[in-house]
Amino acid sequence: MEIIPAIDLIGGQCVRLTEGDFAQQTTYHSDPVEVAKQFEAAGLRRLHLVDLDGARAKEPVNLPVLARIARETKLHIDYGGGLQSSEAIQMAFDAGAQQVTAGSIAVREPKTVEKWLKEYGPDRIIVGADFKDNHIAINAWAEQSELTLESFLASFSEKGAKTFICTDVSKDGKLQGSSLEVYQRLIEQFPTLQFIASGGVTTIEEVRQLREAGLHGAIIGKAIYEGTISLVDLAKEVV
Repeated sequence: MEIIPAIDLIGGQCVRLTEGDFAQQTTYHSDPVEVAKQFEAAGLRRLHLVDLDGARAKEPVNLPVLARIARETKLHIDYGGGLQSSEAIQMAFDAGAQQVTAGSIAVREPKTVEKWLKEYGPDRIIVGADFKDNHIAINAWAEQSELTLESFLASFSEKGAKTFICTDVSKDGKLQGSSLEVYQRLIEQFPTLQFIASGGVTTIEEVRQLREAGLHGAIIGKAIYEGTISLVDLAKEVV
């Protein structure tokens, strides 16, 4: 299972939100590049970089931060937030992202994301399946769509997608545990897809449970910053 620490960006700083609410923001570090270097120094190899300013602006805002992290570390970076056009996707790749995450646009413009999957391949395009109460959440989680999680996954599986970041919005940033049972159900229903758990991962034991359940990856954010999971313990889970 891939261990993927997260950096969320607002104003070029490393922050975390609770339930995606911009009013519930905690700033953890003024220089996200230094945070990324700490992850790499600990032995981690992946990074989930989220441009929250970009998500609100509907265009990438923090590409210079992405470029610096790509230049100053060897981390494998997946980048999301504000990717609404082919030009934006290309800019993210040019800045150093190895993968990008298509979020709200996958709900609003599925044909656009299907085109990206064909153009760049399913190894470079991750589909973000943010959900709350089994329905897909969009627009920086401010809205809930009518799409169920399962119908969304089935639709994009048919379009060629194979990797999905599944974020339970109701769990994100709360340090109360992740939606293990939901992920177990999805793995049973869609055995050919790769699921990355996101939202609420709190302890190293939970990381191990997600691995045993068959998750492709786990994104860990607030647990690192609040110290409920240490980088030393996390690095031991990297294979």
